[in-house]
Amino acid sequence: MNIKFGKYLAVLPMLSILVACAQLSPMEAQSVDGKKNVSEAKTVNDHENLINYYDKLANEMTVKAEEKRKLLEEYENHSQHYGRRGQDYRSHTLANIRYYEQEASEAINHAGYHRKIVAELQRNEYARSVDRPEQAGSLKIKARLNESENLKKN
Repeated sequence: MNIKFGKYLAVLPMLSILVACAQLSPMEAQSVDGKKNVSEAKTVNDHENLINYYDKLANEMTVKAEEKRKLLEEYENHSQHYGRRGQDYRSHTLANIRYYEQEASEAINHAGYHRKIVAELQRNEYARSVDRPEQAGSLKIKARLNESENLKKN
């Protein structure tokens, strides 16, 4: 009987360490993937996808901040229901509101940055397409074809 109990005592700490490590891995992988997407963005489409991502993130953070404001109002209006823990709830909720507002602000800044990059890429692509000599030549050829068709019709 003591041997089985000793095995359980040995397995329990190892199992708890395994569970604790397993919970941290997906979050780290997610943040690495986000940084990878930002650093690999080269085309207009990539930056537009990042703009959409950051706009969605800003909206989510704003909604969460509003939910926390309503919760804070509940704590303040009915503080008698929460007793001594009411101050802790209030300060924790205020910290969450600050966090969500800061994240929303950063997401808006990131989206603005990528909007500037998209505008610059589009401006450069437009300028590059006008400066291409092969394109100018193809336009002249098309014009010549159109002129010869008009002559044949007349």
